[in-house]
Amino acid sequence: MTRISYGGDYNPEQWPEQVRADDVAAMVRAGVTLVTVGVFSWGTLQPDPDTWDSAWLHRVVDDLWAAGIAVDLATPTASPPPWLGTLHPETLAVTEDGVRLGHGSRNHFCPSSPVYRAACLDVARRLGEEFGDHPGVTLWHVGNEYGQRCLCDLCAEGFRAWLRSRYGSLEVLNEAWGTAFWSQHYSSWAQVGVPRRVPYLLNPAQWLDHRRFVSDLLLDCYRDQRDVLRPLVGGRPITTNFMGFFELADYRSWAAEVDVVTDDHYGDPADQEQPSRTALVHELMRSLGNGRWLMMEQAMGAVNWRRHNVPKTSSQRRRDVLRAVAYGADGVLSFQWRQSRSGSERFHSAMLPNAGEDSRLHRDVVALGAELARLDGVAGAPVGGRVAMLFDWDSWWAAREPSVPSRDRDPLETLHAWYRPLWERGIRVDLVASTSDLGGYDLVLAPSQHLLRPEALAGLRTHLARGGQLVMGPFSAVVDGNTALLPGPFPAGLTDLLGARGEQWWPLAAPIGVASADLGDFEVTGWAEQLTLTGGRPGASFLHPDLGPAIVTSATCGFTYLACDLPPARLADLLDGALAAVGILPDLGVLADVGGAEIAVRGGVTFALNNTPAPLTLTLRGPATDVLTGAGFDRVAPLPPGGVVALREVHP
Repeated sequence: MTRISYGGDYNPEQWPEQVRADDVAAMVRAGVTLVTVGVFSWGTLQPDPDTWDSAWLHRVVDDLWAAGIAVDLATPTASPPPWLGTLHPETLAVTEDGVRLGHGSRNHFCPSSPVYRAACLDVARRLGEEFGDHPGVTLWHVGNEYGQRCLCDLCAEGFRAWLRSRYGSLEVLNEAWGTAFWSQHYSSWAQVGVPRRVPYLLNPAQWLDHRRFVSDLLLDCYRDQRDVLRPLVGGRPITTNFMGFFELADYRSWAAEVDVVTDDHYGDPADQEQPSRTALVHELMRSLGNGRWLMMEQAMGAVNWRRHNVPKTSSQRRRDVLRAVAYGADGVLSFQWRQSRSGSERFHSAMLPNAGEDSRLHRDVVALGAELARLDGVAGAPVGGRVAMLFDWDSWWAAREPSVPSRDRDPLETLHAWYRPLWERGIRVDLVASTSDLGGYDLVLAPSQHLLRPEALAGLRTHLARGGQLVMGPFSAVVDGNTALLPGPFPAGLTDLLGARGEQWWPLAAPIGVASADLGDFEVTGWAEQLTLTGGRPGASFLHPDLGPAIVTSATCGFTYLACDLPPARLADLLDGALAAVGILPDLGVLADVGGAEIAVRGGVTFALNNTPAPLTLTLRGPATDVLTGAGFDRVAPLPPGGVVALREVHP
């Protein structure tokens, strides 16, 4: 890519054909360069089993390309037309209560259905044959937001096959799942089912394995169509859209299967933490994409699916688009181009709203297109992190399983709490698997590494042995890959290096005090752990007769363990110490300090975003130009409330 792509979902099948000329002309005026077409067009392309009408789609793609607008062509398989489920009810998904879903929404398919899968392959093949060599189709998009599960008998058969492949025998399965508990021993594969409604708590190992199976099953659906398209599309990239920290798909296992990582992200404009939460999602996508990714969907205004849908302000809209670019996105697309008049998403914002081109929102859209076109040198430039933060989907799943000591703790909230102080300081963070090679990182953070595999344990010990720093949060190193408790005290496999033994998890009924010579006295809520020192240094101690140290640092290596969730200011102080211990400083580009702004550097451009209602003043290391406006600055640059600058150093 030579420039940042800009555009959105385009659904011309929802409108009379004569509207398209107006759409294309308005797209050109707005600086649109890439649109996604066809996501929900199956019923238009194939209105009945024996009819295929793609002539309209050819006209759409031709008209867009003639105007210089490239197409991300989607296979429309996320929403099968009613005739498929009517003729083949087994293609419709089944809930945990055994109820088969009907039509009228989307993602209502059973991913195990051979009939559904065959129909998807037929549609993908037809589109690949017809558009595979079209110069305007520069990207292929399989399905849409894979994220549903089905609990029908077909999926139960698939789950059993998946388990056979994973465990090999019932004996190994019974051992892995601990089926001696509650008399759950299986004597036949036919007895093993999917987690439908049960009277009480489900076997946690079964629950976790089914999560893995669902992710793998959906990935198989993607692979099916990708592999049909691959020989037909002339080497053009093929992808599907992720959804950030999405619970039903382990995107770390998906990332290697897509040619470009793409994401749909809808931060809540009403959330005061939205800027840092959004940045964390972008860091995840950047990490999965090895430094680069594509924003496939976001909203220019309000969405329609929250209980109370607050719209974006003009400054939020601009910051959201430019933030994605600053964090590695090679393009920003929105849902959608033209606001729908009918259907469940008619109140969802669009780049061209129902109010028309003469509207504040659309004028902002046009202005953003012009700004993105000025970011030469940024497209294609990767962004790298300075710190490794561990995040595994199955560890997240295992920590949220219903039989844990407290359902009030959310690993994602913990992840964000640890990320925010680094974000405030301009420190880039790579979100990596616990089993990753940590050799390139001096500081590793494990905010909530509940599930710890032997190879991950070995990697952490190696990291510490070579002089690296490790900071680990509570309820970590607790279970193995089958949710069985790791033997002995916690953090399992690391107590000898820590110099402390965790003996009991201690959800709190009320706040308790903590005393610390380094961090000062404070209170913690929700969670504590009972630790006994065996040589480690206490960094803080609980003011409770049954609880000992709240923070322990190893006396022999750079390992710090937290036995509670620290208040934000105390956590920031602790992480500052960890950064200082390894000499990690933020990359501020042309700036001398953060100055209260959100900072990200990419491709020689320093992005500074003001997420506050007050003006900020940026101190520069030397002369710089705002690429977005052309304004020049010498030693200081004003940053208005909600504003953004993209500064490039001016060399004498």
